[in-house]
Amino acid sequence: MDESDAQWISDTFHNDCPGREVMEHVTGRWVPLILAALTPGPMRFFELRRRIEGISEKMLSAKLRTLVRDGLVERTVEPTTPPQVSYELTELGQGLSRPFAQLVRWISAHTPEVIAAQQRYDHSGNPAGRVILSQ
Repeated sequence: MDESDAQWISDTFHNDCPGREVMEHVTGRWVPLILAALTPGPMRFFELRRRIEGISEKMLSAKLRTLVRDGLVERTVEPTTPPQVSYELTELGQGLSRPFAQLVRWISAHTPEVIAAQQRYDHSGNPAGRVILSQ
């Protein structure tokens, strides 16, 4: 791989960049919450599901499988009856979870301001971007 290939691989603005798949995996509704929930330490599947209200078992399972495949989360199976499965962040996942934990804290702190802005927008007679032509 030469220097131009290395730049292309890391340029997520490029249409064929593999980073786009990574971006798709780590953004969206559930992954930031999963990573933030795992930040304090390992959790079992049912603990994660209880912590992240509204996520279905199927969705949590699919997202965890992707995160394990991407090397962000480690899945550990204890050889007990029944087997106990826990999930924890890898070193790579810890690096990503920090900004996501900050994002979750920012959202928690600023949700009232965002809701107020939405209400102002919804109640204004001139939504942003709408052009009024005077005659």
